[in-house]
This record gives sequence, C-alpha cells and structure tokens, in this order.
Amino acid sequence: MSLDAFAGTTVGQPVAKVDSLEKVRGQAQYIADLYRPGMLHGAILASPYPHARILGYDLTEALAAPGVVAIVTGHDVGDGRMGAFIKDEHAIARGKVMYVGEPVAAVAARTEAEARAACRLIQVQYEELPAVLSPEEGLAEGAPILHEHLADYIKVFDAGSTGNLCSRTRLEEGNVDSAWDQCDVIVEGDYTTQAQAHVSMEPCGALAEVDANGRVTLWSANQSVFRVQANVCESLSLPMSQLRSLTPRVGAGFGNKMEPHIQPICVALAMKAQRPVKLILSREEDFEMVRARHPFKVWMKTGAKADGTLVARECRVLLDCGAFADDSPGVMGYALLMCGGPYRIPHLRASGQLVYTNKLRFGAFRGFGNPQVLFAGEQQIDQIAEKLGLDAFEIRRRNMLREGDRWFVGPQIASNGLARCIDAVEQAAKTPRADGSPRNFGLAVTAHISGLLGTGAIVRMLEDGTISLNTGATDIGQGSDTVLAQICAEELKVPLDRVAVASPDTDGSPYNWGTTASRVTYTTGRAVKAAARVVVDKAMEHAAEMLDCPIEELELREGGRIGRKGANTDLTFAQISGRAHWAVGGPIVGSNTLVFDEPTHDPKRAIALGLPFPRIGVFSFAAMGVDVDVDQVSGQVTVHEAWSAADVGRAINPKLVEVQLHGGFVQGLGYALVEEMVWDGARLANPSLMDYKVPTMRDVPDAIHTFIIEDPEPSGPFGAKGAGEIGLNPVVGAVANAVAKATGFRHHHLPLTGERVLNGMTGRG
Repeated sequence: MSLDAFAGTTVGQPVAKVDSLEKVRGQAQYIADLYRPGMLHGAILASPYPHARILGYDLTEALAAPGVVAIVTGHDVGDGRMGAFIKDEHAIARGKVMYVGEPVAAVAARTEAEARAACRLIQVQYEELPAVLSPEEGLAEGAPILHEHLADYIKVFDAGSTGNLCSRTRLEEGNVDSAWDQCDVIVEGDYTTQAQAHVSMEPCGALAEVDANGRVTLWSANQSVFRVQANVCESLSLPMSQLRSLTPRVGAGFGNKMEPHIQPICVALAMKAQRPVKLILSREEDFEMVRARHPFKVWMKTGAKADGTLVARECRVLLDCGAFADDSPGVMGYALLMCGGPYRIPHLRASGQLVYTNKLRFGAFRGFGNPQVLFAGEQQIDQIAEKLGLDAFEIRRRNMLREGDRWFVGPQIASNGLARCIDAVEQAAKTPRADGSPRNFGLAVTAHISGLLGTGAIVRMLEDGTISLNTGATDIGQGSDTVLAQICAEELKVPLDRVAVASPDTDGSPYNWGTTASRVTYTTGRAVKAAARVVVDKAMEHAAEMLDCPIEELELREGGRIGRKGANTDLTFAQISGRAHWAVGGPIVGSNTLVFDEPTHDPKRAIALGLPFPRIGVFSFAAMGVDVDVDQVSGQVTVHEAWSAADVGRAINPKLVEVQLHGGFVQGLGYALVEEMVWDGARLANPSLMDYKVPTMRDVPDAIHTFIIEDPEPSGPFGAKGAGEIGLNPVVGAVANAVAKATGFRHHHLPLTGERVLNGMTGRG
C-alpha cells in the first residue's frame, strides 16, 4: 500500500497536543483539583499482615474522632466480586486479608488529616494465617489455600484454576520434541525478572458523589471509564445504570489504572456518608496497595541449524499473581504468545503457570509480559549467532517474519516493516564514537499488538459546521485525544481546531474497553474514521439535494466544503448542517462501533489451552540498538547512545510517536538497570522514591535516535497501528546483549545493577 494514498493536511503532521496549553499554564484539572460542595476526604487503613482472618472491628474511638462522618469495612460491601478474567476480589477486605497493604477499612472525614488520624484509632482483631510468598510455595504440597472458594468464582476463559493455581496456558505449534534432533546448536537457560512499580506522576485517586435518587457520579484517575463502571458495580452489587463514571485529566497510567484501585472504596464511603468523598493515595500507599509489573521466572531453550536458521524453541514461565487475578491471566497468555519473537520458528511450545501469593496484585504494565520473555529470547538469539560466527543483524534478518506469514498459533501479518527497522539501526549504529573508541553494541527486535476488544465513536456536525468527537477513550498523557482528532479532521477535511474532543463519560460516550495494549490509535481510530465517513455521506446527501445534482458528481473539499466536480460552486458544512438542523433530515450524526474479531488461534495448525485473548492481532515491529559503557571498578552500566526504530504503520502524529519511543526507552532503561521492588518477607521494603530508584536525566543518554518506519496496515486508520509499548519492549534485550559484549559475561537476572554486573565480571556470577 502506497503512502501517497495517505497524503493529507492533518494526518502525518506533528501538530501540538490539544491539551498542551492547559497543562503548560497549570489549568488542567486532575482529581486533586476537583471539589464538590460539602465534600469529605477519605483515608484507608491497610492490613499489617499478609494473610489473616478478620475476626472483628472496634470502630468506637474512630467514630468519635473529630471530623469523622463515616467508616466502611468489609461488612458494608456485600459479597460482590470483581476481576477482568476471574471474579475473585472484593471492594475491600472481607473475611480475611490477603497482602500487607490491602485496604481493611476506610474513613470519610472533614479533612484528610482527620481521616488519617481516625484510621489509626480503628481496632481490627486478626487471626494470623500461614502466608504464601512465592509461586513455588503456592504450588507446594500442603500449601495453605488462599482462595478457598476458587472453584465458585466466575471465570471468563478456561483458566484451569485449582488450589493456588490461578490459571495455566499452553500453546504449541509443530513438533518440538522431535525438532531438537534437527538442530546443530542449542542454547537454554533460566532467567528471572523483577517486579517494577509503575510510578505514574499522579497517584491513584477518586471522587464520588451520590445524588438524591441514589445515583453515583464518580470521577477517577483511570484508563477506562467503562472498566471502572463495571468493577465498581460488580464489587458493590450496583446496577451499572446507577453509576456514572467520568475522567478528568490523568497523570499517566502505564497499566496500574486500567483495573480498579480505590474507586469502589470511595463510592462505598460516599454512599454511607451521603456526601461527596475524595480519596487520593499517598505515594507510599500507591506502591503498596495497587499493582506492579509481574516478576517472571523463565526457562527457555532455542535450537538452530548450522546456517543460523531457527528450528525450535520451548518456553516455560512461572508468574507470581499476587493476591488477586486482576489482568494477570492476560499478561501470562500474551507473554507466551510473544515468546517466539518476530521470527519464523516452525516448532514452538510455550506454557505457563500463574500462582496466587500473599503479595499485592501484579497486573498490566506497559509491554505486559513481552519484555520479560524477550529478555531471555533475544539473548539466546545472540548466543546462537556467537556460536555460529554470525552477525547479530544477519541472524535476525535470516529468520524474521515477513508480510503474509503467520504469528505463533495463528494470526496473519498484513504489514511488517521490521527489515527496514533493522536496516535503520544498523546503518546508524555503524558510525563510530566521537572519541574513536569501540562500541559495546547490543541489538534486540520485537513486535507488539494493537488490535484488541471493543470500541466506538460518535461524530456530530454542530450547527455551525464544526465537529464534536466522542470516543470514550481516555487520554492518559500519551496524546490520544490529539491523534483521534487528527483522524477525524482528515476524514472530514476540516482544520484540526474545528474538532472538539469530548471527555470520557459513561453516560454519553460510546463504549471503549480501555487505553491499554497500544490499541487506541488503531482500534478506536478505525471507529473514528468510519463514524466520520458516515457524517460525510450524510452531508453529501444534503448537498446533492441543495445543488440539485447526483451524489456521484460531488466531492469533499478542504476546509469542510462539498462542491460539484469541475465547478467552483460549493457549500460549507455550516450551510449543510443548518439545513439538517432546521429544515430537512435532522442533525448530522455519525457513529460506529466495532470489536476486533480476527482469531488469535488457528486450530488447524496449533494447540491452544487456556488462551485468555481469543481475538488479538495487528502487529507493530521494532528494532533497538544500544551502546554501553561498563565501569570496571563498580560494574555500573551506562548507556552511551541508543537507536530505536519502530514500524507504526502510519504515524498519524510523528512528534507524538517520537515522544512514545523516547518515553518507552527511558522506562525500559529503568527496568533493565535499576528499578526493583524488594520485599522483606511479606512487606515491601522500598515503597518510596527515596528507596526505589528510577532513571533521571543524569541516567539517560543524550543521544536517543528514533526512526519512524511506515509500513501501512491495510485495516488501520490511514494505515496506522500502535506505538505505545513498542519502544519499551526491546530495551532489556538490547542492554543485556550490550553488557555481554562489554564484559564477556551473560546475565540471566534483572535488573543489571552495578553489583550484579561486577560479580559477573569477577567470576562470581
């Protein structure tokens, strides 16, 4: 598909984000900025135990404390349970606690200080129970069962849950067992990756208000007003029509605001107090109470022929689920789907176990499972190349998937710019360092999906011919409002400033599953383009009558005008909309809803058991190179320069794609080198930015080169596909390969801290 087909005045332009000015001026409204008359402030009492039965509460002193209006506990929320894949979680601890930091009670008072003081006066009687602190402990014979009623929970897929096994997944293509005999070289190893905190700029928060009819309005920091609505109503046994969910500006999410955090508790407090309640977590509470990236244990084995052709791979993963399923089944299933990388491997088997433990939930995080398996897989590709004397670029070119190939277990690849990504990185990285010293270069390649689940769009032509766009997609800082407005403006041929984007609101927005999995530009963008086309078609019908000519003789012109082909005569959208509003036909509104319906699994060619996403696909591709320095005394790794090339189909807004690639690299760099949540027994030992290291400007290389590769996706809006996660996924693999080049030692454990790298160099492993 030629890019010429997408030449436009708005799409492909690096226009400023539609919310830039309000943020620069400090006028953007976040949860912390919102206020309602008579509003109370909430605070949460957290569990001091990882696993304990709640025997009773004494609220006497807390209720008598200054400013206290209401207190909620597990007795107030009923037995409703929520969860994306397995309905296993109450709004607040009920019957027993499952991790240190789990909410046990919540207070609404006149001020936050009064609410927090009252929390300290609540007395809870516990019976401490044996705790499970690792997946291995959870699977051990005789382990304490954490979810005694697991068999009764609602599950939306074949999870295979039993004991402390939350879910299991198995995928297989070809005949792996016999394929090893065809291999001339085989590498295998065990790898571990750590838990990583999301560290969004804005901690989780919510504001709830109940009207005279008992209907709740809920504002919250979230990645989907519809997931918030579903989770709150499931956990509190409310009809969904009784809850209106809205989103102010959101200070990033990265996955930790996709599923519920404190919204159900905030609603329960407001319902009990019969007054508005705002509840915002502290940074420490956000660390301890919400969710984090899964720690993985990966075993992987890869085999190839003497010419470097990949033959077989097997991958097994073991995941710590934490106390509740949350998005964990999806993360594990997706990790297994991606464990082969963007390579032709005819014989591939992947299996995984997800185990409940007494830790906070682990859930969605940018990349969701892909970086963890890539850390193992991309190192093994380099090891095979080293054994066979092949170049790192060449072995990847020789084995990469191409257009028309099928991904592991089924989905077909319609567009693939990976070869151009590899070329861009290779050409740029071959330039020598300014000081002439040799590079310690590491390479990794990756792919990611962007087609997933349901969405919709409504486009309205207002009376003056300007446009209102409503999608229900939450902009969490990445710029989706801008991109979707560009798609709408391009389809209608109107200036971008004539398109207003509505804030997500379950009362008026069309359904959108969520801002996650790099799906908004591709999936919601398709709905926007289709809805805008409906508006064009309806406007054409009006114009044909107004100009007294067949529709076939009309054309859409720049600036929001429809005219007769070959003639100067045309009509403005304002003229057409005025007629529709006041004379004939009614207001012009276009809508479109869709669900991604390409199957993940082809049963004729592969086996799939416990697959959480039956329909997923449309692949973006990327290559990344890094040049590192390793301090010979401390072992500290410094990335000297980085090259990130991504095939995003069509860059609707190249500047925003560049920002995504930069941001993904920095977040991936933290994951590769320094970020790690550390537990002291059952308690998180570093729940603050004093003890949890994230990269700063001093840690980031000055030179991060980005290359936007455009290989248009036929089904995408103007050829676009996702860009949100593709820049993070390959960082750990590229850095690990570069460190191996610099030190001669290959690391199997993240993060690559100075101590760990130094131990490798000195032979201590």
